[in-house]
Amino acid sequence: MIMYTTEIQDINSFYTVESLKGVYGIIWVLVPILTLILGITIGVLVIVWLEREISAGLQQRIGPEYAGPLGVLQALADGTKLLFKENLLPSRGDIRLFSIGPSIAVISILLSYSVIPFDYRLVLADLNIGVFLWIAVSSIAPIGLLMSGYSSNNKYSFLGGLRAAAQSISYEIPLTLCVLSISLRVSNSLSTVDIVEAQSKYGFWGWNLWRQPIGFIVFLISSLAECERLPFDLPEAEEELVAGYQTEYSGIKFGLFYVASYLNLLVSSLFVTVLYLGGWNISIPYIFVSELFEINKARWVFGTTIGIFITLAKTYLFLFIPITTRWTLPRLRIDQLLNLGWKFLLPISLGNLLLTTSFQLFSL
Repeated sequence: MIMYTTEIQDINSFYTVESLKGVYGIIWVLVPILTLILGITIGVLVIVWLEREISAGLQQRIGPEYAGPLGVLQALADGTKLLFKENLLPSRGDIRLFSIGPSIAVISILLSYSVIPFDYRLVLADLNIGVFLWIAVSSIAPIGLLMSGYSSNNKYSFLGGLRAAAQSISYEIPLTLCVLSISLRVSNSLSTVDIVEAQSKYGFWGWNLWRQPIGFIVFLISSLAECERLPFDLPEAEEELVAGYQTEYSGIKFGLFYVASYLNLLVSSLFVTVLYLGGWNISIPYIFVSELFEINKARWVFGTTIGIFITLAKTYLFLFIPITTRWTLPRLRIDQLLNLGWKFLLPISLGNLLLTTSFQLFSL
């Protein structure tokens, strides 16, 4: 069989085009993921700066002011310092588990961001069980903390890991029941996009905050406990356990725990915005601005930008609550923390679910 030069060139050009299509496909898969990771990193840096500035204001002192304008680069400077610090390992600990623990804590929280919608078109994975995926994936993080505490061969660290596991189990159940109440009453779906869309029918008064006020309070307390924020920071209580499961860590591994706590705080605030505060929707008809200035072709770009801005604005306004409670409320004891979860929040969330189910049946 004789093949001419033109035929060989056509075959080569065909394979070149197909390989380029494969490369472009991989790039278009990686671009949203890398963009989300970049946005999350910037969001965490902003949270660290906000917490330091708000804490300084509450305590009437000067916050960070030398690293960059208004101290905005202080968190980046601290991260760089931890990156170059010596990474110490316990001589009698389990080195493998000791190294895996921080990674599990960070990766499990990062996976939760895949189901968060910043706008109707901006969600990495719109799943029918999006909210339950967040609860299931975030429940893996305490396993990493328990591994870290056990592998450190330190009694303080081991107690901190046990407290983290007990605290997570205690407060995940009320949090899940609150999410189930929203699904039954409002949207009949566990998709985060559907939950936000169900709140957009009546504008500001359609938010689940007004439909599920009891569930909102229980969800708020449970999310603070899941994030191990004061007054629920029992796994790392410095007065009792030195630093809990973090005691033996240094360098970048300690930095991973630090990042994981703020990642968890940000994702919890985003879910509060999505579930109870209407997500990217607002009662002001901003979409008519594009028609007013005759930029109809850019309407979807303008709407998407406004949607992202509204979601982040609600999220960061809500973040003032966990930041201020850190410097307002005293730390609970471990027995008080478990009693609050099992004896108060669990019956209240069950009653809220029963009440929601009754309303749903009567409305049919």
